Formats: sequence, C-alpha cells, structure tokens
Amino acid sequence: MKIRFFGAAGEVTGSCYLIETERARLLVDFGMHQGGAKSERRNRRFPPFKAKELDCVVVTHAHLDHTGRLPLLSQHEYKAPIFATPATIDLTDILLRDSARIQMEDAERENRRRRRQGRGLVRPLYDERDVERVLAQMQGVRYGEAKEVAPGVTIRFFDAGHILGSASVEMTVREGGKTTVLAFSGDLGPKGVPLMRDPVPIEQADVMILESTYGDRDHRSVEETEREFVEVIRGAQGDGKVIIPSFAVGRTQRLIYAFDEARRKGLLNNLKVFVDSPMATEVTETYCNHRELFDEEYWALLAGEKSCLYFPGLKFTRDVRESIALNDRDDGVVVIASAGMCTGGRVLHHLRHGLWKENVDVVFVGYQAEGTLGRRLVNGEKRVRVMGEPVVVKAKIHTINGFSAHAGQSGLVEWAGAMAKSRPRVILTHGEERPREVLAQKLRDAYGMECARPEWGDVIEV
Repeated sequence: MKIRFFGAAGEVTGSCYLIETERARLLVDFGMHQGGAKSERRNRRFPPFKAKELDCVVVTHAHLDHTGRLPLLSQHEYKAPIFATPATIDLTDILLRDSARIQMEDAERENRRRRRQGRGLVRPLYDERDVERVLAQMQGVRYGEAKEVAPGVTIRFFDAGHILGSASVEMTVREGGKTTVLAFSGDLGPKGVPLMRDPVPIEQADVMILESTYGDRDHRSVEETEREFVEVIRGAQGDGKVIIPSFAVGRTQRLIYAFDEARRKGLLNNLKVFVDSPMATEVTETYCNHRELFDEEYWALLAGEKSCLYFPGLKFTRDVRESIALNDRDDGVVVIASAGMCTGGRVLHHLRHGLWKENVDVVFVGYQAEGTLGRRLVNGEKRVRVMGEPVVVKAKIHTINGFSAHAGQSGLVEWAGAMAKSRPRVILTHGEERPREVLAQKLRDAYGMECARPEWGDVIEV
C-alpha cells in the first residue's frame, strides 16, 4: 500500500492524500491551496493521478482547504462516490456554491481587463455545473458507522470536534490476508469549547496521519480568551468600530456564542453585532438544523427553547445596501465578515473603509496563512493593498488565538497518545515546518514515536 501526498505536506492548506492498495485507489480530501497567486497556480495544476480511476473520495470536513478542489474532479471524468458525514455534505453544498460564484466573478473581472488589452481570456477554476455534479456524488456516513467504500477498504468516521460534521477517519484495509488500519486525524478541535463536542480518539492504528497546524504551541485557555475578547469589544463600544474577519463555518458561530455568553453574564451590554456574510448566515442556519451534534453544555443552556445561536442585538445583513451602510457606523458597532484570512468577501470592503481610521479595532480570531492580507496585518505591516488600493494601517490590530478551531500542541499529543499502545507509524501533515518539527520531538519524547514529515509529491509505502 502507498500513500501519496498532494497537499497539506509542509503547509497547512490543500489537503489531498492518495491511497493505493492492491485493489483500490481512493482520495482523502481534495482541498484548495490558499495564500496568494502561487496558490492559485497550484490549484489549476491537477495532481498526477487519473480521477476516473479512483474508487471513491473520503472527505473529513467542509472547509475549502479540504473540499475546494472537489469540483475539478468532474472536469476529469470522476464518476464514483464522495463520502462524508451528513452535516459536512450540507456545509460543503454552501461552500462550494459560493466558491464557484467567486471563481466565475473573478474570471469575468479579469476577462474585462484582458479584452481591453487585447489578451487571451481565462476560465474560472470551475463553475456551478461542476459543483452540481460533485454534490450529486456525495453520500452521507454517520459517526461510528462502518462503511465499505472500495474493494477491501472500510471506513468509520469519529467526531473531530473541529467544525460541525468534522471527522477523523479510521480506514481499515484488507489485502493479501493482512489487515492494516490507517487513522487520519483530519483537523482536530480543542477540548472544552462551547458548541462542539470534544474530539473522539481512535484507539488502534498501524499508521497515523496527524495534523500539526499548532504543533509548536498551545492556545490560551477559553477563560483567558473570552476575557481578552470582552476587553477589546468594551474598548471600542461607544465611539468606534470592531471589524472581525471570520471564517463563515465554525468561527462565526463560535463568536456568536461568545457574545451571547458575555451578554448573559452582564459583561457586554447594548450589543450591536452584525454578521455581514451571506454564507455565514446560511451556515448558521445549517448549524441550527444539526443541533443534535452540539455538546451537552449547549443543550443545558438551550433548555428546550427553539432559539439557536441568537441574542438581542444580533443582526444578519441580507443585502449589499445593509453591508454598505455599515461603513459609516462608528458607534461601537461590531462587524463580523468573511473571509477569515482576508482573501476575499465583504471583509475587504470593511477593511478598505476602516484600516486607515484610528478608532477602528481589527480582531483576528484564527490562523492566517502565509501570503494572505490577514498575515500581513498580523505581522504589523503599516501599509497594505486592499482590493488593489494602497491603504495605510492606523487601526489597532489584535490577535486572539484562543478561538482557534484547531487543537493546540497538548491536544494533538493527547489524541495521538490514545494509539500509543499499538505503536503506529506516524506521519505529520497539515502544518508548516517548524510546528511539525516541534510536534515530532514532543511525540518522540512522550511515546517514542518516530514521525515522518512528507513534502508535496512524496510517497510513503506501508
């Protein structure tokens, strides 16, 4: 058996692993590379395998760095099933349709410029028809259900605690009279955070493919994070504005919960919070449709009420006019807008209108990939380009890492430790080089695990 790495190898985005057995070929995730023009070129370069020869695709969760290239499969004659949890399918529907719309709009904008210059035209990475074909191929598998997905290959999904429907994958391969178990962590969430259940460990495996996004550090505690968050919001209430670039899936819903919790405790009053993202609005509705996946703390809080992820003072903007009107607000309003790394979406308009103002606070609540506008702002650059326009940065920039939907180093080590007795071969992916290197040393010290750290295109034989 061979595992080939065509993404999230020495980097955080672009998850894509090809598993080849004697009788089957299957893909785990097919995500977008994110972070600048180089990533766009990589997304257009299809990996060196034939999609029509795949038996299936297994998807760990809906984030675009794990699903964003799925529509390319339809362009390469892929006809087989795509397996994911039911909640992941619902979220993938939202994200891929939005991604296709952005691809088409970006291509049309570029082509208007090229026509004026007499240059050749470009095509979108994919369009809505590609998305429709892929969505029709998706099949739901519930947590804990054993499902044969290819000849000699059975999978089970376990709750990864990352976002709604996120899963770790136990993959059992039977060939040549031998059984081999592969454990794909997917993206693991932290323990003890609101809404999401804690990650469920896989207790036995021969090979562990473990994410390492934050393999070199732990996050602040939930209590410290929420305390800092409240202080920032309080400081801006009355005569300023807070802009929060946020991922539409997972992070926005976590922030809504945090605002509501602070309001219930009397820490924040007279809240004026706008979720300015059509996608985040739709995703929040999907979260509420899958309340059965929430943790016990949330159910105790809900106590039979029908309301879900809502509080007085929260408003979801529905059209562009409402979004534009927020540009002139400086009365303590909070604007949560996508995208979380400032790579597109309505947050760019808010940043263009707000970065140059001293009474604006920009609060980053998640990972910022290399090459993104978010990363440049976090790194302290004082002049950036937003939507092609140079903008001076006078706003106060805050980074609150404790809201991350990724487990920190301790959580990764603990999850891996559940398999320590089976002495698995460990492969670290989905992390930049330093986090992988530090996590490898931690796992070596804790459990005697030796860790491979593959790069793009590497092959590991099992």
